[in-house]
Amino acid sequence: MNWLERSELLLGKEKLEKLSTMNVLVVGLGGVGAYAAEQLCRAGIGKMTIVDGDVVEASNRNRQLPALISTTGLPKAEILAVRFKDINPKIELTVVNDYIRDEKTLELLNSQPFDYVIDAIDTLSPKVFLVFHAKQLGLNVVSSMGAGGKMDPSKIQSADISKSHNCKLARMMRKRLSRLGLKKGVKVVFSSEEIDENAVRIEEGRNKKSTVGTISYMPPLFGCHIASVVIRDLIAD
Repeated sequence: MNWLERSELLLGKEKLEKLSTMNVLVVGLGGVGAYAAEQLCRAGIGKMTIVDGDVVEASNRNRQLPALISTTGLPKAEILAVRFKDINPKIELTVVNDYIRDEKTLELLNSQPFDYVIDAIDTLSPKVFLVFHAKQLGLNVVSSMGAGGKMDPSKIQSADISKSHNCKLARMMRKRLSRLGLKKGVKVVFSSEEIDENAVRIEEGRNKKSTVGTISYMPPLFGCHIASVVIRDLIAD
């Protein structure tokens, strides 16, 4: 039985075959990126590189796809690689169990002819670096803005970064990219919902200065929106 028969019924054989030839890079496999990558896998994407140097922590279980009691302490990239192969044994996977930034980012972007790049990085500097250099290389990019502190799915939307609003991460991204001469031309998924200040806890950590409260369904919905952007762009005539 053809496991993609429902997808073929919707898209048609030609577009489904087109997806099977596409190569997508997904950087960041947390609450957003893991779900985006899985939706691509289930849609029949032929080739994917998944990147994350993090391991599952107990605090991930409220929202992250690979996070279970049984997977605590295991690398997210490796957990998902096994899962994706169990969905589609034919998918070509490159697994990068590492944090990438600066030169490693450039090496990664130039390592293969990617048809699309998904940025689901949490940390601002490597996020900006990835998006900027992907655009410099002429690659299609979609970037996730902040899902934390948001609760209303109806406020999630995709747009050019210049049109994003009510999102602190988007504001910082716009500012950084603008300094580099990139003011528009980057697709983002964001929520226009206002954040309750009580949902933010200030703290010092390795990669962040604050923790924002997050509900189970919002990061996955961001991931699904991102997958939708990628798939619709890739099959566009």
